[in-house]
Amino acid sequence: MLYLKYSNFGWSSNFLAFKINIPPMPRTKEVLTKRYYTISEVAEMFEVSNSLIRFWDQEFDILKPHKTRKGDRRFTPENIKQFETIYHLVKEKEFTLNGARKEIHRKKKYQRKKLEMLQKMKKLKGFLKSLKTEL
Repeated sequence: MLYLKYSNFGWSSNFLAFKINIPPMPRTKEVLTKRYYTISEVAEMFEVSNSLIRFWDQEFDILKPHKTRKGDRRFTPENIKQFETIYHLVKEKEFTLNGARKEIHRKKKYQRKKLEMLQKMKKLKGFLKSLKTEL
């Protein structure tokens, strides 16, 4: 989010603020073709430290990378998309970690409700089609 301040008289407390929503740019620059990515590769994609990825791995339930016998984290393309969601909320939208958790939970809940409604609508559509053929 970007705030622009404008004043005819220079900097003052009386200004007009314009709020502009900028859509998030995808952080992953390349097409994810590999099956697994190391923590270093993910850190390089997002320009963050390895320790931040490990910390967010512990803090967020949705981020569950595979671990080798040694304990090394291996990220699938799906894990990277989940990390990108967390990165967008925390770094770009400046959510707190708790706020980001709540937002992710809210989005999941919304998606479940949306799916339920679509299923009900399909069922209703089928009923209406059968009713139409009976007439």
